[in-house]
Amino acid sequence: MDFNKEQLLDALAKIAPNRYLQAVLIFVLFVFVAKIADMFMTRFIKRLLKKTKFTLDDQILDIFHRPIFVSILLLGLAVAADRLDFSQTVHFVTLSGLKTVAIFLWAKAAARFLQLIIELVSRDDSRFTLIQHRTLPLFNNLLVLLVVALALYFVFLAWNINVTAWIASAGILGLAISFAAKDTLANLFSGVFILTDAPFKLGDFIVLDSGERGEVTHIGIRSTRLLTRDDVEITVPNSIMGNAKITNETGGPYERYRIRVKVGVAYGSDIDKVKSVLMDVAGSQPEVCKAPAPRVRFRAFGDSSLDHELLCWVDKPVLRGRVTHLLNTAVYKRFIKEGIDIPFPQRDVYIKTAPAPSTG
Repeated sequence: MDFNKEQLLDALAKIAPNRYLQAVLIFVLFVFVAKIADMFMTRFIKRLLKKTKFTLDDQILDIFHRPIFVSILLLGLAVAADRLDFSQTVHFVTLSGLKTVAIFLWAKAAARFLQLIIELVSRDDSRFTLIQHRTLPLFNNLLVLLVVALALYFVFLAWNINVTAWIASAGILGLAISFAAKDTLANLFSGVFILTDAPFKLGDFIVLDSGERGEVTHIGIRSTRLLTRDDVEITVPNSIMGNAKITNETGGPYERYRIRVKVGVAYGSDIDKVKSVLMDVAGSQPEVCKAPAPRVRFRAFGDSSLDHELLCWVDKPVLRGRVTHLLNTAVYKRFIKEGIDIPFPQRDVYIKTAPAPSTG
């Protein structure tokens, strides 16, 4: 390597005795090498990769194409600057500046490459359950932070800055910030756990232990938003969501939701007829699922009625209110038509007359 370098310098000295002219020739030579590398990547490798069935290799070439080209030019500038025989300070600043440009250039390429790999991994839900489409923004942000931190670390090394002192200062500062913003950090970590554990997802209907029910419209790092049936948006901090008991009405193996219509009939009613009428009502509603089939249950002997319950399913929880209304209306009309009485509580009041006062 040294022999080739000495030969190159001797050849340059014969061609151009002036050091500045030698530096220009060195840079022109590296520009020529960079152009050859660029032509090799665009005309040969890119055409070869287009023949494959995969798009990943084309994307990788697009990511690293420019960094390779620019790195050759930066190397040429470094060699040319070394030939100019600058003072020690100017030489150090020049090389450190070129190293800084190269570090950030490759850091950007590394971040794009890692994001591409993460996106590819997220498509296989069967093998990688943690990295999924809904958690992509989280992992992309974490990767960017990691790459930026490493890039700054190497920049400090390029400028001969003591990294240990900066890391110690950052640790003390981070400890102070963690105490000052503990609630924010609690929401942040809870948001990470919600995104990774996925107790619910966008579009699910959930009920909190405090009674709020709504559709999940946003899952952020700090908070989760619910849209109620009254079109009122509720924002709940993730620290509360992470510790609350949540009922996911859309969860489970299916998105269907079961409706319960409770009705009481008078004592002495034909319960077989009651069951037949309730089944006819359920079958006449197009939004009631055929499978699982509706069913009727005789639940209890009430104080004033024989308590029955019509159980049927709808495709989505959002249909619960409207279908319940339609079923209640249809049941009431059919019972009137079929002569089935729906009793109401009755109380008999006996007034006991007090005996007349004695006159003796």
